[in-house]
Amino acid sequence: MKYLCLVYLEEKTFATTPGRPSDPECFSFGEGMRKSGHYVAAEALQPVKTARTVRVRNGKTSITDGPFAETKEQLGGFYLIEAKDENEALRLAAQIPPARVGSIEVRPIRELDV
Repeated sequence: MKYLCLVYLEEKTFATTPGRPSDPECFSFGEGMRKSGHYVAAEALQPVKTARTVRVRNGKTSITDGPFAETKEQLGGFYLIEAKDENEALRLAAQIPPARVGSIEVRPIRELDV
C-alpha cells in the first residue's frame, strides 16, 4: 500500500536549527529507501513564500499568495512510500531525517475509482 509522508518544518528557524538534516543526508535516506523497495517518489519544496493558493467558488477562480492556512510549521516536502501496512509506514516515517526537527504526517493513498 502507498503512503504519503508529508514533511512539516518551521521554515523560519529551519536553517538555524541544531541537528537539522542536510540535503545529502536526506538524499542518502532516499537511496536507502530505493534499495529496500519502499521508495516511490520524494521531493523538497521551495520556500512557502513561493506558494500560491487557488480556489474556485461559483465558477470564479481566485489566486492568493502563500499557503491556505497560517500555521507554525509549513509543508517542506514529501516522501511517497510503499509499505505493507500502517505500522511499517509509521516506522519508516520515523526514520525520515526532518522528523528530528519537524513532523511527518503519514496518510494512506486512496486509489481513485475510474
